[in-house]
Amino acid sequence: MSEQRRSQTWFGGADKIGFFHRSGLKAMGLPDRMFDGRPVIGICNTWSQLAPCNAHLRDLAEHVARGVYEAGGLPLEFPVTSLGETLMRPSTMMYRNLASMDVEETLRSNPLDGVVLLAGCDKTTPALLMGAASVDLPSIMLSGGPTLTGRRNGVQLPSGTGTYAMYDQVRAGTMTPEDFVGAEVCMWRSNGSCNTMGTASTMASMVETMGLALTGNAAIPAVDARRRSLAHDTGHRAVELVREDLRLSTVLTRESLENAIRVNAAIGGSTNAVVHLLAVAGRTGVELSLDDFDAVAADVPLLVDLVPSGRYLMEDFFDAGGIPVVINRLGDRLHLDAPTVTGRTLGENVAGATGWGSPVIRSVDDPLQENAGIAVLRGNLAPDGAIIKPSAAEKDLLVHRGRAVVFEDIDDLRARIDDPELDVHADSVLVLKGAGPKGYPGMPEMGNLPIPAKLLRAGVTDMVRISDARMSGTAFGAVVLHVAPESAAGGPLALVQDGDVIELDVPARRLHLEVDDAELERRRSVRGEHPIPDTGGYTQLYLQHVTQADTGADLDFLRGKRGSGVPRASH
Repeated sequence: MSEQRRSQTWFGGADKIGFFHRSGLKAMGLPDRMFDGRPVIGICNTWSQLAPCNAHLRDLAEHVARGVYEAGGLPLEFPVTSLGETLMRPSTMMYRNLASMDVEETLRSNPLDGVVLLAGCDKTTPALLMGAASVDLPSIMLSGGPTLTGRRNGVQLPSGTGTYAMYDQVRAGTMTPEDFVGAEVCMWRSNGSCNTMGTASTMASMVETMGLALTGNAAIPAVDARRRSLAHDTGHRAVELVREDLRLSTVLTRESLENAIRVNAAIGGSTNAVVHLLAVAGRTGVELSLDDFDAVAADVPLLVDLVPSGRYLMEDFFDAGGIPVVINRLGDRLHLDAPTVTGRTLGENVAGATGWGSPVIRSVDDPLQENAGIAVLRGNLAPDGAIIKPSAAEKDLLVHRGRAVVFEDIDDLRARIDDPELDVHADSVLVLKGAGPKGYPGMPEMGNLPIPAKLLRAGVTDMVRISDARMSGTAFGAVVLHVAPESAAGGPLALVQDGDVIELDVPARRLHLEVDDAELERRRSVRGEHPIPDTGGYTQLYLQHVTQADTGADLDFLRGKRGSGVPRASH
């Protein structure tokens, strides 16, 4: 018998408790030697036919299990809530915290010594990390990888980004609805997440950068044989993590989070990384604030020429060497001595990664853009902060002053945005209320408000847009997001009216509503408080406990690490 493991409190006894637990698994065909004290590795799988980006994770789980067996462990696969952007309403973000609860409670209540976290579509990655961080077992993540490059009529189709662009063409009258629908089958050529640097690939990149996955995790295409090989190696390494007692908290540190913030700037990563990394940090007890996303990445250039901030797609990024090359190019800007799940430091993991002269990943001496980090804005319109991704915006809009065109909620936006009588001009500022964590509910990816059709037909390609919503990592534009407090929580955004002048000054990190305090107070007294609807179910729990975007939009009672203590036996 090997040293006592967590799983042995279930399987190790000769009493009726051990009998119950062993006999239940023997019913699945496991021989008695599987209960000899070897590491039991959970394979936490977000596979679902309701999440097409994750549809291949069942296959990857088989390869993970092979690696676990090879290393002398026992793999036990289990499902958790899957979150797919393509189908789920009202927003996958509302269920990120629910999925994290599913992960946390499953890990804590079962005979697991370590876990492999299988994630794909973008909210599954932070959800699994949040749940695992609250338990703090030896943990390692395997991402599903991006889909292959889509093409139509000889032109590549970037996932998500291409959809927005083509739909604008339809609304502008330069593309037929038939051609638009014809592109549907061309956008995704295989299983996998978006082929752009959307939130899924961003979060896979963050996981690799933080040392929570094996090297190469972020960019190998979903259907590439090397993704299956990585799955096998991940299962093998999970067993070693248990033997080394290398827990998640050893790797997930302030230094690893700072590395993630800097790499996110260098790759032109999604704004969603902000709210997700804040939530992950909140589960670990690591101090991380919204302002860190600006201060930590202040001098980081944009190195990766990838849609939506550049030209290429994830297959090209993989061919160029992926995250290891980015880490090497950033060099001393990162904490290269940070520990990782490989047992080596981050710097040791990427030694020798060169990029082979590919134009996809630039050098720090020849970046696409200087100082490319996400900018944190403050002012009387966003007392607790808002963010903008400068690399995705037209540069002449980063300093802008214009009159507000206000939409009270998403239904109002959809009803009026293409009205020919809408009083809107190219220099107007589009404002959307009621799209934050509580207001929608669930903080949907509606922050990149569509440009009015009549302006699209006039050649307008970008406008300043402000909301308490999020934006897809595949989206682009001069879009101010995550305004906090949100309008439904009584934030100043709720008080904006048509015609109010708004000033955006990204270099000065300023977002200002040119309305005096007395008038704002008068409007507040007239508007009153936003009531929380009595919905029942999880939605009611969410509305009562969700925090604001500047702290990660987690549920307040989930913050903090609760540990992997063994619950009392029930037999």
